[in-house]
Amino acid sequence: MKTKTLLCLVGLAGLMGITTPTTIMAQKTFTLEDLNFGGKNYHNMRPESRYTAWWGDQLIRTESEYCAKVDPKNGKEEQLFTLADINSWAGLKESAEKVRHLYSASFPFADRPCVLVMNGRENMLVNFKTKQLEKRWNRIQNTQARDWNKVSGATAYVLDNQLYVADSKGNTKQLTTDGSRNIVYGQAVHRDEFGISGGLYWSPSGERLAFYRMDQSMVTDFPLINIQEVDWTPKKGESRIATPEPTKYPMAGETSHKVTVGVYDLKSGQTVYLDAGDPTDRYFTNIAWSPDSKTIYMFELNRDQNDCKLVSYEAATGRKIAELYHETDEKYVEPTHPILFLPWDGNRFIMQSQKDGYNHIYLCTKDGKKIKQLTSGKWVVMEVLGFNSKQKTIIYASNECSPIQRNLWSVSVANGKRTLLDNGKGYHYGNLSASGSYLVDTYSEPDVPRKIDLTATTGKPSRYNWLTAADPWKGYNVPEYTSGTVKAADGTTDLYWRMVKPIGFDPTKKYPTVVYVYGGPHAHNVDASWHYGSRSWETYMAQKGYLLFIIDNRGSENRGKEFEQATFRHLGQVEMKDQMEGVKYLKSLPYVDANRIGVHGWSFGGFMTISLITNYPETFKVGVAGGPVIDWKWYEAMYGERYMDTPQTNPEGYRQTSLLAKAKDLKGKLQIIQGLNDPVVLPQHCFTFLKACISAGTQPDFFVYPGEPHNMRGHQSVHLHERITQYFEDYLKPIQ
Repeated sequence: MKTKTLLCLVGLAGLMGITTPTTIMAQKTFTLEDLNFGGKNYHNMRPESRYTAWWGDQLIRTESEYCAKVDPKNGKEEQLFTLADINSWAGLKESAEKVRHLYSASFPFADRPCVLVMNGRENMLVNFKTKQLEKRWNRIQNTQARDWNKVSGATAYVLDNQLYVADSKGNTKQLTTDGSRNIVYGQAVHRDEFGISGGLYWSPSGERLAFYRMDQSMVTDFPLINIQEVDWTPKKGESRIATPEPTKYPMAGETSHKVTVGVYDLKSGQTVYLDAGDPTDRYFTNIAWSPDSKTIYMFELNRDQNDCKLVSYEAATGRKIAELYHETDEKYVEPTHPILFLPWDGNRFIMQSQKDGYNHIYLCTKDGKKIKQLTSGKWVVMEVLGFNSKQKTIIYASNECSPIQRNLWSVSVANGKRTLLDNGKGYHYGNLSASGSYLVDTYSEPDVPRKIDLTATTGKPSRYNWLTAADPWKGYNVPEYTSGTVKAADGTTDLYWRMVKPIGFDPTKKYPTVVYVYGGPHAHNVDASWHYGSRSWETYMAQKGYLLFIIDNRGSENRGKEFEQATFRHLGQVEMKDQMEGVKYLKSLPYVDANRIGVHGWSFGGFMTISLITNYPETFKVGVAGGPVIDWKWYEAMYGERYMDTPQTNPEGYRQTSLLAKAKDLKGKLQIIQGLNDPVVLPQHCFTFLKACISAGTQPDFFVYPGEPHNMRGHQSVHLHERITQYFEDYLKPIQ
């Protein structure tokens, strides 16, 4: 078992690991208003950062009141304009029309001195050299989707379920008439799985628009309702009765929606649909264009999600051209990234796949012939940031340095040589300039709140530290954060954990311990960022005398295909075994009170919380489960069937993982929390579990947030975490 410790206590006594009562009293204490993202003082407790945008290869600092050019070699700034300038030049005199800040300002044209700003009602393109407004558009409110193309100047948008395109002169054409909640245009499909986040895709020329059309008329409605506000007073003729807000929800094994892809041509005014065949029980994702705007590429996946194809189509006619790539897997294939063409060679593109066991980059010709694998090793490519066109390299992020790190690299397309672009530590996010010659590297380390380096990626990488943020928690009682590894239940795989020790930690005492858990796919909890990625609520609990423990079990992300697919067809089972290896380690520590161990998690973590407290009632005395999945047959088809197959093909797996039969095994104190309007994990889950508990004679507690979705929004999150905390205070902290 390996351990790393981070001491964040202030003063000599803290640095020596000794904390006296006087030390504690001399420091400030946190409230949830400080630590929770919905809190009133939260913004003051975050490390300083800087907003930036690229104007070609010129770095621009975009702050609330001004924009300035930044020299990436030395960080020197030269102001371009102020917020007052923009409002004056755009002729925005009325308060309602004024731009409120410049944080989101962008510079779409590398060769023109123009800034794109928004006031919430419209987009405005302002020339800051001539000091004139060049264009304003999108005054239409309440659009469901919208995308502007900087090349053609055209805008695509969805309003009242219909798809429209307005050209650069403002001439608008309505492309659809049958849009509705049953027929959805231009928005994300397949419930945002497979990397899908939108439904409008402009070609590089801006003359063609690809868009999704989703027919979900055959999908069952789930009957969510809208409850009026407490102080709502109906006007004459209006009802005070709750109104229905149904959501289309294709559950595992049930009828799903059908998706097609249309292409609109601005010049001809015609729309065609890709000839992809019958869309029944198929997924279309990662739409990409060829550099000449003539060809569309799309990954196509069967409903079992074990057979994936990359297919090309002629944009002008929708005709299928060729199947370029085919990948199968006995469990599942998961395409989440579109192909990317090399900026200097329109005949070659890169593709990501984990077919060798880890997600890596492959170079292919436009007809689908694999040229070579550009990255390889027992680590994963986490993101492709872009290209350095001068060096002919690909800039990407990976965890090659450590499974819990994220570092920035370049790889040569010619010879596959990899070059580390950062300091080789911590957790890094990069923002690449237009040509890829420069990089804004924003990162933290376990003992570093935030740094921003400006990196030159051409030649030998050079870095200039532009920002080293002060510790915003200085002067507060801050706990000790520790990270290490234990072996998984298979006896060989390393699992990474984080521990947060109580304020004023005394190794001779025994402390109540809360295991925070998520455990599901596409997420992790422990990394080499500030405080090892600790959630602020953990610090709040440590302040109240708890020890917090978090471990990333098999099934979580960024550890390769075998690690992630270990949970296939029996979600929660391997995960629980790994979590219990963490508990075994906890129980070996003399300062952990084995009789006072609790568990808390949300969503998949809520599922894990109830799984653990009912399967291991002798270990977990208290649990708080938020938005929990109870039975995977009630979860959505895209996610659920990927990891569980269907209830029809895997009945034993669904029976084994269902928590309904575990209601009778609840012995500890369990609180279940649910957003009443949750469209992700439907309230049916917790309601049915409560019914099972009633039949079994067990007594969970239940709390609901009316009007809230899967996660509590705004200041309600403070209320939520007060409630979670109080439950542990009431039932775990007191000596039993």
